[in-house]
Amino acid sequence: MSAPSDSFDTAQVPEPKVSEREARRVAEAAREQSWRKPSFAKELFLGRFQLDLIHPHPAPQAEDVRRGEAFLATLREFCETRIDGATIEREARIPDEVINGLKELGAFGMKIDRKYGGLGLTQVYYNKALALVGMANASIGALLSAHQSIGVPQPLKMFGTQEQKDTFLPRLARTDISAFLLTEPDVGSDPARLATTAVRDGDDYVLDGVKLWTTNGVVADLLVVMARVPKREGHKGGITAFVVEADSPGITVENRNAFMGLRGLENGVTRFHQVRVPAANRIGPEGAGLKIALTTLNTGRLSLPAMCVGAGKWCLKIAREWTAAREQWGKPVAQHEAVGEKISFIAATTFALEAVVDLSSQMADEDRNDIRIEAALAKLYGSEMGWLMADELVQIRGGRGFETADSLAARGERAVPAEQVLRDMRINRIFEGSTEIMHLLIAREAVDAHLSVAGDIIDPDKTLSDKARAGAQAGAFYARWLPKLVAGPGQLPNSYAEFHPKGHLDLSAHLRYVERTSRKLARSTFYAMSRWQGGMETKQGFLGRIVDIGAELFAMSAACVRAEMLRTGGEHGREAYQLADVFCRQARIRVEELFTRLWSNTDDIDRKVVNGVLSGTYTWLEEGIIDPSGDGPWIADATPGPSQRNNVHRPIR
Repeated sequence: MSAPSDSFDTAQVPEPKVSEREARRVAEAAREQSWRKPSFAKELFLGRFQLDLIHPHPAPQAEDVRRGEAFLATLREFCETRIDGATIEREARIPDEVINGLKELGAFGMKIDRKYGGLGLTQVYYNKALALVGMANASIGALLSAHQSIGVPQPLKMFGTQEQKDTFLPRLARTDISAFLLTEPDVGSDPARLATTAVRDGDDYVLDGVKLWTTNGVVADLLVVMARVPKREGHKGGITAFVVEADSPGITVENRNAFMGLRGLENGVTRFHQVRVPAANRIGPEGAGLKIALTTLNTGRLSLPAMCVGAGKWCLKIAREWTAAREQWGKPVAQHEAVGEKISFIAATTFALEAVVDLSSQMADEDRNDIRIEAALAKLYGSEMGWLMADELVQIRGGRGFETADSLAARGERAVPAEQVLRDMRINRIFEGSTEIMHLLIAREAVDAHLSVAGDIIDPDKTLSDKARAGAQAGAFYARWLPKLVAGPGQLPNSYAEFHPKGHLDLSAHLRYVERTSRKLARSTFYAMSRWQGGMETKQGFLGRIVDIGAELFAMSAACVRAEMLRTGGEHGREAYQLADVFCRQARIRVEELFTRLWSNTDDIDRKVVNGVLSGTYTWLEEGIIDPSGDGPWIADATPGPSQRNNVHRPIR
């Protein structure tokens, strides 16, 4: 029985004009609203340091370890013998034989259940595999991650019908490559303005629109496409997810984009013109697309910091070998304090970042905790710290850090691609939610408890009776909550004593600091909400610093828990305690600086300068330059219609 036919003339579908309030409403509706499971990070932001949620460190099952290690050994051999990262960088393309070899290994099905032909690896081992292959070449890491972390397999695993899983997952496990298509030329982190449409017509939807930065889109066989379904009688419509065959009539890959890093990335611009997609390929109900995307990213974001861990390990190896070999003023440069502090930062941060990723991943595998904040913090912290570690390595290498690997080799020195790693790492601060967007996303989750009890007080659309009721609820909540922020275990000298075993450094002091600082963070958040109320959502600088403090506290906790796990397991325990200790000391300095900047900053005057820049007050400052930019619009035209360009779609066979 066919569904009622609607006209699919895209001229009848108006381009969305979205107010700031409507944009927020759409984003809020896409959030997962409830907290059905405990969350260590959520409690941390509320001033409740619940160490028992992460300690003792959760451990993987023996069979998962056996299968994971076996695959890592096979993948390592493939990376060492079949992948030439320098060639990929030089030719800006991953050879087809490399991609096909990865397919044969099952690398495209690492996260797909074995009953569908995948490897069924845990999140922990999936991340370890991405870290390994990402250091062979970062573009390959991005290829595999985009396919499995946010591409078709993950949304189907979580929201697909059994028929969809049976149809698509076997293909995705071994032969087909997938891509995720959300961003548009004029739509980034504000999906309320999504312009691509999907109009119901009988048993199909008809897609029209343009998608930008479609990672894997150039070579993909299957696509997850987010499109706006117009509201119609009996159907609310809204942003909806579809599985689309990439070779469908009307799909044109109009451009393969090129970037400062990840030169082998198959990222493009994809146009849809009157593309018919069976209604059976819709994932979830109409209007559920953004919720599907955000839920998919809850664990999908862990793949990016996993690759940052791999980069950190490599940076440490190169820094160690180079600074031992290079001498200045009669001794190895590592022995000079200015260089030594950079090496210490790289070593300690790599240890902590691995602790964050492994802990979050193991919690994801066990599914006992809600890790949406932990995964977001891992992505935020990993991308920022990964970039800093790569930058410090370039500085340690000096002129050789700025020189390309090919140039180094041409004049007879070791071909160390430090500058390439720096370029490749830069995108991580933008991929899968920029640092600025991650700050806002995490901040929203961190203050969820406050908005749940007091949100109606600052909502201009609520009635006086609603506000009064919310005021009573808020009063009861804060009467119970605020007194608990005054004192806690962090003020007792014997708290967390198991983290000060005989013969080892004292990590218990750092955990007491985390507990005390968690309460201080919660008090600061409460004070800010009391001061700014509804205006707090515009205080993005303040919110970003709140989140950064929470990220440091989470990393400190993870580092200490990992060090204790290694000690009790008899594996590098003493060295792990040393690394955790120095990381916590470095992190505490950063935290104290962030607390100072909560209230002592230039946020207000910065806004005045920005207004002056935008109004042209300072155009005299720009005089005397030559602008090498080309002509053309700032944002490319994305008007729906047939493509006027050649199709550069290149499926791998």
